[in-house]
Amino acid sequence: MQRESMEVDVVIVGAGPAGLSTACRLLQLAAEAQTQISVCVLEKGSEVGAHILSGAVFETTALDELFPDWKDRGAPLNTAVTGDDVYYLSGPEKSLRFPGLLVPRPMHNDGNYIISLGNLCRWLAEQAAELGAEIFPGFAAAEILYHEDGSVKGVATGDMGIDAQGQHKDSFEPGFEFHAKYTIFAEGCRGHLGKEIISRFNLDASSDPQHYGIGFKEIWEIPPEKHREGLVVHTAGYPMVGASYAGSSGGYLYHFENHQVSLGLIVDLAYSNPHISPFDEFQKFKQHPVIRQYIEGGKRVSYGARALNKGGLNSLPRMHFPGGLLIGCDAGTLNAAKIKGSHTAMKSGMLAAEVLFESLQGAADGTEPKKDLDSYAARFRASSLFAELYKTRNFSAGFHKLGFWLGSALVFVEHNILGGRFPMTFRDRTPDHAQLKPAARCPRIDYPKPDGRISFDKLSSVFLSNTNHEENQPCHLKLLDPSVPIEKNLSLYDEPAQRYCPAGVYEVVAEADGSKRFQINAQNCVHCKTCDIKDPAQNIQWVAPEGGGGPNYPNM
Repeated sequence: MQRESMEVDVVIVGAGPAGLSTACRLLQLAAEAQTQISVCVLEKGSEVGAHILSGAVFETTALDELFPDWKDRGAPLNTAVTGDDVYYLSGPEKSLRFPGLLVPRPMHNDGNYIISLGNLCRWLAEQAAELGAEIFPGFAAAEILYHEDGSVKGVATGDMGIDAQGQHKDSFEPGFEFHAKYTIFAEGCRGHLGKEIISRFNLDASSDPQHYGIGFKEIWEIPPEKHREGLVVHTAGYPMVGASYAGSSGGYLYHFENHQVSLGLIVDLAYSNPHISPFDEFQKFKQHPVIRQYIEGGKRVSYGARALNKGGLNSLPRMHFPGGLLIGCDAGTLNAAKIKGSHTAMKSGMLAAEVLFESLQGAADGTEPKKDLDSYAARFRASSLFAELYKTRNFSAGFHKLGFWLGSALVFVEHNILGGRFPMTFRDRTPDHAQLKPAARCPRIDYPKPDGRISFDKLSSVFLSNTNHEENQPCHLKLLDPSVPIEKNLSLYDEPAQRYCPAGVYEVVAEADGSKRFQINAQNCVHCKTCDIKDPAQNIQWVAPEGGGGPNYPNM
C-alpha cells in the first residue's frame, strides 16, 4: 500500500528541549524576516513530555536567550535552588559532606531551578505551536528516507496495525512520509535513527566512543516537616563502591514544590561486573541515612529510567550530514560535570535554527540550498556551548582513568583553580559494552529484598511509569542473532540483560526439559535504551514501536 507524504521545509524528529528549541528559534527568525518556513515536529510519545525524564536542575542560559520574557509567558520554573549539599557516601551508613569551597564550580547551582523537564517541554511546544510549528505527538519516526544521491530526504512513521507475526490487522494504516529540505534528529540519548545516521555517514570517525549512564528517577511526596523547598542534594560513592563493582554512581535528591522531592541515581554503564543490577543499586541507595531521612514516611508517586550521555566533547560526532543535523543528546551535548543537558540541548537546537534559516533564506533569494549544512561546525565551535563543553571535556574520561578521588581532584583543579584551562585532554576509547568481564571472574552480588516502603521491585515500579504498548505488534527489541543470549551471553556473562534492564523486559526462563529460553517482555519497556548500549555482543537493537507506546510520564 502506497504511503501518503507531506512536503515541508524542516522536519524535526523529537519534541524534547533540542527539537522544540530548534522549531521556536527558526520560526522566530522567519517572523523577524517576514518570511514563511514550514516546520513540523514528530514525537513518538502519546503527548509532548510523555517520554521526557530528567532530574532536573535547570540552568536558564539558553531559555533566557530564546525567550527573555519566559517568566511573563508562564514557563514552569517555580522552584529556585536555595542550597547545595554534596556528600561522599563511603558505605551503607557512612557519609562525608563536602564543604562548599571544595565543591567543583560546575556543581554550584546558584540561579538555577528545580523543574519537571517534561512540563517545560510541554510549555515549549505551546510556544512553538503559537509561532506556527505543526507538532504531531504519537507519530514515531521509524525509517529514514534517502535521495538517490544518498542525502537524507526525510523520515517515515511506522505502519500501524501490524500483528506480532507481521500480518496486517483490520486496523492497519500505512506509515506517513515527511519529505523535507532538512531533517533534524533530536531524539534524545541513543536515538535509533541518530545511531543509523552516525553509522551511515561515519560521523564518529574522529570521536571517542560515546559513554553512558542509566539514570533512575522517582518522585516522592514527603512529610511537610522534612521538606526544604529549593534544596539540592548530590552524592557520590555508595552504593557503587568496592572491589565487587569496578564502577561508579552518583545520586541526587531535589526538593521542589508541593512537598515533593525528585530522587534518583545515575549508574555509569562502564561497569565491569555483569552481576550488577543498576535498579537494585538504586533501591540500596534509598536506604542510606542521607536519603532515607527525607523519604521515610513518604509516598512514592512516580518512577522512570532513561540512559544519558556522559562522554562530553571528546565523544561528540560530527553533527552535520547531507540533508540535516544531529543535535542535543542525540549527538551527546550533555555537560556531565554539571549533570545538566537541557540547556546545552536547547542551545544546540538554537544554533541549528540559525544555520537552517541562513540556508533556507538563501534558497528563497534564488540560491541553491546546500545539502550539507557544514557551516554548523564553525558556528558550534564559536559558541558558548562549545566553550562550556571544552572546559568540562576531561570529566568523564578523568574519572574512568583516575578513579573517584583523583578524578575529583582533577575536576577541582581544572575548574576552581585553572578556570577550565587544564593543559591535557584525557581520552577514553573503550566503549561501555566492551567493559564487562566474564561472570566467573566477578563476585556475585546478593541484593536485599525490597521492603515495600522505601525499596520496591521492578514490576511495581514499571506500573508507576504508566507504560503501555499494544501487545499484538512486532517486538521493537530486535535480536540480530537470536542464539546469542543463551549460547554466548548466558555462559560468558550470566546474561546481564536480565539485570541491567530497569523494567524486567528480559528474562532467562528454564524449560521443563532443562533447557533455557530468552524471553523479551517488550510491553514493559520504558524506552531507556540501556539494552541497546550495554549488551556485550551489541546484539539488541532498539527500534520504535507503534506511536504512542511506552511510558506516559505526567510530571517527570
